[in-house]
Amino acid sequence: MTTQTLDPPAEPLWLQPPRHRIERRAIGWWALRALIAIAVLVGGLTTGYVLAEPARPWILPILIAVAGVGVAYLAIVPFWRYAVHRWEATEEAVYVRTGWFVREWRVAPISRVQTVDTVRGPLQQAFGLATVTVTTASAHGAMYLVGLDHRVAADLAKDLTRITQATPGDAT
Repeated sequence: MTTQTLDPPAEPLWLQPPRHRIERRAIGWWALRALIAIAVLVGGLTTGYVLAEPARPWILPILIAVAGVGVAYLAIVPFWRYAVHRWEATEEAVYVRTGWFVREWRVAPISRVQTVDTVRGPLQQAFGLATVTVTTASAHGAMYLVGLDHRVAADLAKDLTRITQATPGDAT
């Protein structure tokens, strides 16, 4: 009985961290989004505390807990997200690294890219940021390159469109 072995790849394959950081302004964007959500929650609970006297004994501990968790979230999470998020786009693939506790590295070959979109919500516009969404022929869904400078995002979308049009493949 003979055994078959696979030929080694012509070039060594290895996963390297994407080399681009997102914009540092993304910390402020994430913090402001969180601050708005926390303010709505704390405001609603405070209103309930003031207006619903019979419910005060159980609303106050919840209000204190939400405020405490909110402050901790604001102090940690935006900086943590900034430290983790990375991206890179080459002639061969788009790379994204995200995750909080579980790190996710996604690689999409250019031949699998179907659409490239740029999104700038009101808060992102205020911070000069954008998100590039790369939709691929993958069951895992689109890749999101968040917190990019809006000019970098526009150039990236233009470059990815050019590269995918010139790349053979069926994107399915």
